[in-house]
Amino acid sequence: MDMDIFTVFSIIGTIAFAVSGAIVAMEEEYDILGVYVLGLVTAFGGGVIRNLLIGVPIPMIWTQGMLLKTAVIAMTVAFVLPIKWIKTWKKSEAFFDAIGLSAFAIQGALYATGKYPLSAVVVAAMLTGIGGGMIRDVLAGRKPLVLRDEIYAVWAMSAGAAIGLGWFDSPVELLILFAIVIVFRMLSVHYGWRLPRRSLKYALSQSVYEDENREAAKKEHKEGERQ
Repeated sequence: MDMDIFTVFSIIGTIAFAVSGAIVAMEEEYDILGVYVLGLVTAFGGGVIRNLLIGVPIPMIWTQGMLLKTAVIAMTVAFVLPIKWIKTWKKSEAFFDAIGLSAFAIQGALYATGKYPLSAVVVAAMLTGIGGGMIRDVLAGRKPLVLRDEIYAVWAMSAGAAIGLGWFDSPVELLILFAIVIVFRMLSVHYGWRLPRRSLKYALSQSVYEDENREAAKKEHKEGERQ
C-alpha cells in the first residue's frame, strides 16, 4: 500500500510540474522541443538532484517509464489547449504549483524515510519539491520563485520533517498531510507571508550615489581653488 500511495503522489506531482514547465516555456515563446524539455526538467529535475545527494544512480530515472509517458501526455495536452483554458490555468497557477510542491515533497520524503536520517529526509523532501521549479526558472531566465517569493521551501521541509518523525505514516494520514501543505502554501500566497529578508540593493545604490556626489564636489572645489 505504501508503494501505491508513493506512486499516486509521483503521478500528481509529475502532471502538475510538467504542465507548469510547458506553460512557462510557451510564455517564453519556446518551440515545441523547448516545451518538452522544460516540462521534463520541471517534472524530474528535483528527483535527479535528490538522487545525486543521497547516492541513488541517476539512470534510475529511465526506469520510470510510466511517469515519463504521463509527463509527455500532460505536456502535449497543455500545448494544444485553447488559449482561454491556459488563461484559466494561469489564474490558478499558484494552486497547481502547490499541488506539485506538496506531492513531490511527500514523495521525496517517502523515498528517503527508513534509509537515511531525519536531516536527509527533510533535504530529500525539499529538493524533490523545489528542485524542478528552480531549474525551470533558471532555464527560462527568471529569478527562482523559491528564493524570492513567499514561504515556499519551508512547507516542503515541514512535510519532510513530519514524515521523518513518523507523525504521518498511513496512506490516509499522508493524504491529510498533502492537503495541509497545499492549504498552507495557498495561505502564504494569499497573505504574502515571507521569510525575513535584508535588501542591500537600495542601500548600495544610495552609497554609490553619495560617493559620486562627493567626488563631484571635491572636483568642483579643486577647480575653484585653481581659479
